[in-house]
Amino acid sequence: MACQETSEYYTIEDYSRIKKVDTHIHTSADNGAFEELAKRDNFQLVNIVVDTKDPQFVLDQYASRTRLKTEYPDVYEFITSFSVETWDDEDFVEKTIAWLDEGFEAGAVGVKVWKNIGMEFRDKNGELIFVDDPKLDPIFDHIEKRGKTLIGHLAEPKNCWLPLEEMIVNNDKDYFRDHQKYHMYLHPEMPSYEEQIAARDRMLEKHPNLTFVGAHMGSLEHDVDELAKRLDKFPNMAVDLAARIGQVFYQTIHDREKVRDFFIKYQDRLLYATDIGYGGKQEAEAFQAFAHETWMLDWKFFVTDEWMTSDRVDEKFQGLKLPKEVVDKIFYKNAIKWFKMFPGE
Repeated sequence: MACQETSEYYTIEDYSRIKKVDTHIHTSADNGAFEELAKRDNFQLVNIVVDTKDPQFVLDQYASRTRLKTEYPDVYEFITSFSVETWDDEDFVEKTIAWLDEGFEAGAVGVKVWKNIGMEFRDKNGELIFVDDPKLDPIFDHIEKRGKTLIGHLAEPKNCWLPLEEMIVNNDKDYFRDHQKYHMYLHPEMPSYEEQIAARDRMLEKHPNLTFVGAHMGSLEHDVDELAKRLDKFPNMAVDLAARIGQVFYQTIHDREKVRDFFIKYQDRLLYATDIGYGGKQEAEAFQAFAHETWMLDWKFFVTDEWMTSDRVDEKFQGLKLPKEVVDKIFYKNAIKWFKMFPGE
């Protein structure tokens, strides 16, 4: 009986032999460090372009992602993006669709929209653009028509609208201390958290057949019950866990069984991801040690019931010890399904 029970779960020792996908990373490095580690740790990577600065920045990222996909086709898939800086041009929609088609022909499995939509970018009249703006509808319709996935980093953690001392995880405290531009608590004139989430939900209501992955747990990372409501309402929505595992740790501290039940119930809708970024400036061995430690801690959390610690939270928490079939979906099968990636596997 003991052997049968053991066979239902993975262990720490299974880590390197099980195929895994990190569905949300950012790298342009050309030193081979990320790829070497990924092969050693049995990971494939989804490398994402993000619209954070200007059209040229998007082009530069796109060039690096396609180069890495060409050089390491067994390691990478990539997701493209588009700049909204030309929003006020008459041909914005047509040119954006043409640009996305170029990316799809190069192998992009999806398109990312970023938090500048809703939180930063303004049109020529000084109005904030939200993701449910009608001007974006034909672009999203085209993504759906091409059978691609839209990934959305829309809004921020709910912590973003709180003072630092009230934030529930330390990494959010660090980020918003260093990026006050995006700390909405300091900018009460900006739209609320609820307004940001509502705009995202309205977009999904308008596009019920669009395959959508909410980056960073759909910015509902603070409460698995709230996330469950959206997953129930939008059957074509999944979420990745990128940079929000700390919020999962936090909730596990307070109600482990609820969190575990959530991961089992929604096992088909959750994608493993970290948001690890690497531009090649950090020494290769130091980067590899950091990334490996990040992946290993998460693996331990999902496959064992051991007690552990993380600098993201202040208390110990217990691993979820999810069944093998759940782990397989979160770490691998859901990536294949939601991004239609690595065909033939």
